[in-house]
Amino acid sequence: MPLFALLLFAVLAVAFVALNWPAIVTVSDLSFGFFHFQAPLGLILLGVAVIEAALFLVYIVWLQGGVLLEARRNSRALADARALAEQAEASRFSELKHQLSASLAEQADAQQQGFARLAEKIDESANGLAASVGELEDRLFRGAPGDTARGG
Repeated sequence: MPLFALLLFAVLAVAFVALNWPAIVTVSDLSFGFFHFQAPLGLILLGVAVIEAALFLVYIVWLQGGVLLEARRNSRALADARALAEQAEASRFSELKHQLSASLAEQADAQQQGFARLAEKIDESANGLAASVGELEDRLFRGAPGDTARGG
């Protein structure tokens, strides 16, 4: 809507100048303090207004160009920061994966050592049990020392 209002204002200004053209080009005495001359005051003021509007348009275009360049620079910086953050995140994930792998390997080694100790203890217990059973068998087959005295 502001563009429409600006165009409407421009059309009305052109219509105003066209309707009052005889008054704008009327020659009058002008004084600049040190010298005097005759010129159309309306035409001079209209020229100053047009030059001022053109300068403002150039200034606006210059400012808009600066804003666009800054936005592009910020966009690139943001993309670079995003890529760096994604790389850091990927690095953290790979480091976490390595840590988890190392931790799991340590746990597997500890479990294997635990199983080995358990197997040793079972073997020791089995050997002790076998020795006890062997001793009992030996006592049974040899007989008790009191049995031979009673039987003979």
